[in-house]
Amino acid sequence: MLKKYALEDSWQKHLAGEFELDYMRKLDDFLSAETTAGKIIYPPEAEVFKAFTQTPLHRVKVVILGQDPYHGEGQAHGLSFSVHRGVAIPPSLQNIFKEIANEMSLPVAEDGDLTHWADQGVLMLNAVLTVERAQAGSHRDRGWETFTDKVIEVVNEQCEGVVFMLWGSYAQKKGRYIDAERHLILQTSHPSPLSAYRGFLGCGHFATTNAYLVKQGMNAIDWALPQNQN
Repeated sequence: MLKKYALEDSWQKHLAGEFELDYMRKLDDFLSAETTAGKIIYPPEAEVFKAFTQTPLHRVKVVILGQDPYHGEGQAHGLSFSVHRGVAIPPSLQNIFKEIANEMSLPVAEDGDLTHWADQGVLMLNAVLTVERAQAGSHRDRGWETFTDKVIEVVNEQCEGVVFMLWGSYAQKKGRYIDAERHLILQTSHPSPLSAYRGFLGCGHFATTNAYLVKQGMNAIDWALPQNQN
């Protein structure tokens, strides 16, 4: 099920070897067995590595780290926090949109597809890349965390001046691979309704990101989604 050739070429150069390691083989066996048993896995196989296809390594400017994919039907499509266009916007993403609207004086987005961000160099990375339908967290501790640790390590080593947005303790634990002298690390609470008021709302991360990118000589991220643009 897991094929290194599904990765975009610039990622393959640094990650293809992971597919030959024992942990990745065990993960592949687990996913194949779950599928054979008739379990529904999200996102669809063709979109498991969409974050990498949509944002090649050499274009990464920002990393937004999520936990695991949404487990509802039709939601997950391989980008952290993002849902297919036309799908109801999950609560955490609603809070992300509220924060952007407040910071950037933009209308609150009405659709949850974040591909527009990924196309600009925002790596929308979940720590765990698959989940069983209606079973939140069901694929944790199966090997994905090791793979995405390696992803963060690669970005840290191969890119310069990347902004890492780490929301909540789960994401912040993965920040141990990041060189804070070469990159900008932004940390606050998770945007979920249970914790957004502990720091996420009012964090200023999106404006801070753009100011940092411009200072580094890069283009700012257009956080407005296409459906809100004239």
